[in-house]
Amino acid sequence: MSVDVFEPLAGLEGVGSAAQAARDAVDVLLRDRGLRRVGSDMTAEALLRGAHASAALAGSTAGLDEVRRGDADGLVSGAVRMTSELMTLASQVDKAPVQVWTRLHQLAAADLVTEDQLGHLRTSAEPLPDDIPGLPPAPGADEMWERLSALAQNLTRPTKAPGLVVAAIVHAELAVLRPFPAANGLVARAAERLLLVARGIDPVAVTVPEGGHYVLRATYASGLTDYAARGLTGVRDWLLRSCEVVTKGAELSPLSTA
Repeated sequence: MSVDVFEPLAGLEGVGSAAQAARDAVDVLLRDRGLRRVGSDMTAEALLRGAHASAALAGSTAGLDEVRRGDADGLVSGAVRMTSELMTLASQVDKAPVQVWTRLHQLAAADLVTEDQLGHLRTSAEPLPDDIPGLPPAPGADEMWERLSALAQNLTRPTKAPGLVVAAIVHAELAVLRPFPAANGLVARAAERLLLVARGIDPVAVTVPEGGHYVLRATYASGLTDYAARGLTGVRDWLLRSCEVVTKGAELSPLSTA
């Protein structure tokens, strides 16, 4: 009998009601327009805005107009490149999560690392990555592999937890573990977005959760640090923050101003 590791986390104080409120915010957005009226142009715009926000969190200084022109840095190029396969990868993330994460890294880091490092999960012979400012040191490769494997296995099992909770935990784990040589933040945020699509929170990808993280950027690193260091209290606080992120992501949707 498999264990549902996500359900108890959804039962932490305040998380269930916050997750439902965030889901309601997205549902209202989609209901007001109607799913059938959400065109591919709206999805493309939301993904572009999300890529810009995620790259900004990673240190890019490019403006949104530069992103639209394709005149930006490697962080933006990688974030945008991931959007081209997001909907396809969302259909695979619950079946082959590690393969999906490594594909995200291949797309995200194409302009940031050497070819042999693309999609490469680090080993103990390599230096610890330090590409998400403000976080404590990444765990060693052995611990990383163990936790990453467990996370992947748990993703393929049924859960009663809201999809938002699952997405938030995956984001936090990938950010804290930093399994790749670089671009771990970009990958972690894209992985969260994939699960919001795959688990039916935002099936047409018209919200901008990365924008929510950017609006709350002052607590991004500290939230992840607390997630890693403060046990269930830190996990609860990260989940509550993630619910706020999804609500803000709905507010930032191009549907809101269309």
